[in-house]
Amino acid sequence: MSVVAGIDLGSGRTKVVLVDETGVVRGRGVARTRGDFEAVANEALASALEEAGMARDQVRYVSTTGLGRYSVPFRDIQITDLTCGARGAFFLFPSTEFVLDMGAQSTRAVRLREHGKIKEFHMNEKCAAGSGGFLERAAKYLEVEVGEIGRRSLESTAPQTISSICAVLAESEIINHISEGRSVEDILAGIHHSLAERSLMQLRRVGMKGGEVTFIGGVALQAGMVKACEAKWEVTIHVPAEAQYTTALGAALLGWQRVRKTQAASPAGEGARAA
Repeated sequence: MSVVAGIDLGSGRTKVVLVDETGVVRGRGVARTRGDFEAVANEALASALEEAGMARDQVRYVSTTGLGRYSVPFRDIQITDLTCGARGAFFLFPSTEFVLDMGAQSTRAVRLREHGKIKEFHMNEKCAAGSGGFLERAAKYLEVEVGEIGRRSLESTAPQTISSICAVLAESEIINHISEGRSVEDILAGIHHSLAERSLMQLRRVGMKGGEVTFIGGVALQAGMVKACEAKWEVTIHVPAEAQYTTALGAALLGWQRVRKTQAASPAGEGARAA
C-alpha cells in the first residue's frame, strides 16, 4: 500500500495526514511549528507514519501547504492553504457552500463553486483579535488551559461583551472585566461571541445569506466557539471531527489528483515523483 502525505505547516502547529488511493485516512501526525520547517515536517510525518504502522518508503508523494510550504525540500508539490482547506472541507461535506477556517494567526472565509473549488474568499490577517492566537493570549490572562476554553465557555450565564477589533484594546477589555469580578466563563463566552460576529462579517463578504458552512481549523474544536457561531450565523454548520487536519487532508487529496494526472500522461502509465 502507498499513501500521499499532506503536510500543513501552520503558524502554530504542523499537521500531517496520510491518505491511501481510495481516499481513506491511514494516519495523522502533529508537531509544534518552529523555524526549522524541514525538521518539523519530518517530525509530524514520522508521527503520522507511526500511527499508520507504515514505513517512509510507502509515501508515494508529498504535498505541502501553509506558511512553510516552500521550505520542505522533500516535497513534490506545494499548494496554497486556501485551496487545500476548501478541498478538504468539500470532501468531508459535499453539500457545503462556504468554509470558515480559523487558525492561530488568521481567519479566512471562502465561498465554494463546483467540486470544492474556490469562487471567492476574504482573509483577516491584520489583527490577532480575529483569530485563535487571541484566545491563547486571553487564556494566559484568565489562567485557563487552552484545552479548557471551549468547555468553560459553555458554562457561561452572562457573556461579557468584547467590542474592540484591536487585540491590544480587546485585552484591556478583558482586564477590565476581570477587575469587575466577572467570571472566567462569561469572559470566555464573550470572546467567542466576538469572534463569531467577526467571522459572520467575513462570510457575508463572500456572499453568505444562508446555506451550509464547514468550520475548520483548530478553533473549531472549541465547543463554546461552535455554539456562539450557531447563535450568530443561523445557518447549518458542519464541524469535522478532526477539524484541525482538514487542510492537510485537502493537500493529500490534491496530491493524489496530481499523481493520477501524471499517470495518465505517462506513456507507460506510471507516475514519477515530481522534480
